[in-house]
Amino acid sequence: MPQARPAQNPSPLDAAAVLAWYDQHARTLPWRVSPADRAAGIRPDAYSVWLSEVMLQQTTVAAVTAYFLRFTSLWPTVADLAAAPLDAALKQWAGLGYYARARNLHACAQAVVERFAGVFPTHSAELLTLPGIGPYTAAAIAAITSDETIAVVDGNVDRVLARYLALPVPVREAKDTIRDTVQASVPARAGDFAQALMDLGATICTPRAALCMLCPLQPGCAGTRLDPLVYPIKPAKPERPVRYGHAFVMRDATGDVYLQTRADTGLLAKMTETPGSPWSGDKADPAFPQAADWRPCGQVIHIFTHFRLELDVWSATVDPKSLDGGWWSSPTDLGGEALPTVFRKVLAAAGL
Repeated sequence: MPQARPAQNPSPLDAAAVLAWYDQHARTLPWRVSPADRAAGIRPDAYSVWLSEVMLQQTTVAAVTAYFLRFTSLWPTVADLAAAPLDAALKQWAGLGYYARARNLHACAQAVVERFAGVFPTHSAELLTLPGIGPYTAAAIAAITSDETIAVVDGNVDRVLARYLALPVPVREAKDTIRDTVQASVPARAGDFAQALMDLGATICTPRAALCMLCPLQPGCAGTRLDPLVYPIKPAKPERPVRYGHAFVMRDATGDVYLQTRADTGLLAKMTETPGSPWSGDKADPAFPQAADWRPCGQVIHIFTHFRLELDVWSATVDPKSLDGGWWSSPTDLGGEALPTVFRKVLAAAGL
């Protein structure tokens, strides 16, 4: 398939066309102020925008919505979240993945209270001083809440621009070109423009489809004149390594399950787990935490960003007096524990 070469200095996007499309087709999202309400002077709530942007990193709108509504119901303001125990935030985050986000979320809320008197900043320079807020999140909050004229480029926008410019290289090799093109296009309605480009990528210029005839950028799009689905060019994928381990599900005579907290640092830090072996690149026999009638419960496979994990799951009824440092949880209470998905899989394999 022939590939167009992007111009050295690409023309700005047609912001007026993008905004006109957005005014008609904007998605309704619980954290969003609609373009009509925005035009009427209603301003987005920075706390809600920040919370949604952090949750949406590496996650879909469909998965995030219930978590967002639960968080804002429990903690309606950033001060409420800052005052909550970290463990409570981790429990509500459980299942959403990328758990460092939850720890940074809590630290950021506390920093806003301590350094900004509980008033969430809305300018990128101030936002970048807060824990867990990088250039993308700072740009998104600043644009959406205060119309700061700054490029907001997420994965959806990367895909739209890769097709619009018919980029002949993977996105990661053309970040500056994409950002410069978006930055040169930002209009006064910077927040609506940012959300419009996100919506285009989510609904029109999707990973597996390109509805070019419905797209406001179609007249200037290089990709639509070729095959838009060729873009973005896929980078070569390195082979994902495999790690192995054992997970031990221990129950007492009443059926309660023994749980413990993971280390303060590292993968899934401070989350809840069942005891287990270290995860390593070599298979090893299980070193059971105590003598018992251990029963094999099959294998759990979980894919992390950088490796594939294969856990052999074992269960046994044990003497609770021989264990300390953790706690016993009733099977009916497991849904409220701060268990990452991998350990929910472990418990499911053990019949819980």
